[in-house]
Parts: sequence; structure tokens; C-alpha cells
Amino acid sequence: MPKNLRVGIINKFISMKKQLLKWSLVVAIAMTMTSCYTFTATVGNGPQTGTKVVAHNHYVIAGLAPISTANTKVLAGDAKDYSITVTHSFIDGFLNMLTGGIYTPTTVTVTK
Repeated sequence: MPKNLRVGIINKFISMKKQLLKWSLVVAIAMTMTSCYTFTATVGNGPQTGTKVVAHNHYVIAGLAPISTANTKVLAGDAKDYSITVTHSFIDGFLNMLTGGIYTPTTVTVTK
């Protein structure tokens, strides 16, 4: 094999390796930036007893279209003081990733 051909193949291999590393880094950054976000709203004086009720919201197309959402007033019942927390748990994120963003669930926790 001529020396010029070997050098060309080695340079191509190094270039492909750098490109693979670059794309791996881009994917890793993209995955870490979609962290498990949390939103909390407090009603009244906030939770008093520590009782938790958990439900799930179901969305499609990266959360743009709701299929079904939890009714927080029903979850709170007759409580006047409570907090509502909406999170993307690990399982929610895994299901989102598994379906490529088509199905996007969230977890709703009402603490009385």
C-alpha cells in the first residue's frame, strides 16, 4: 500500500473519530439539559398534614397537546391549604425518550 494512501486513510479515521466525539458530546449535552424540572404552587398556607396524593398528566407531541390532565381540585378534596407540585420524574423522562417525544407524561403531587 502506498504511503500517501495510508496517510490519507489515517487522516480520514482521525477525522471520523473527532466527528463521532463531537456528536457524542452534543447528544450528552442535549440529554443533560432536559433535566427533571419541578414546578410548585402553594395554595392557602401550604401543606399542613403532609398527606400526598399523586396523579399523572398525559401529553403528546412534546407536551403540546394534552390527552388527560389531573384535576388538582379533586386531588386536594376539601383541603384549603395545600401545595401542587408538577415534575418530570425519571420514569416520565424515560418514557418521553423511549417514544421520541411523542408521549410526554408528568407527575402531579398534591400535598395537603
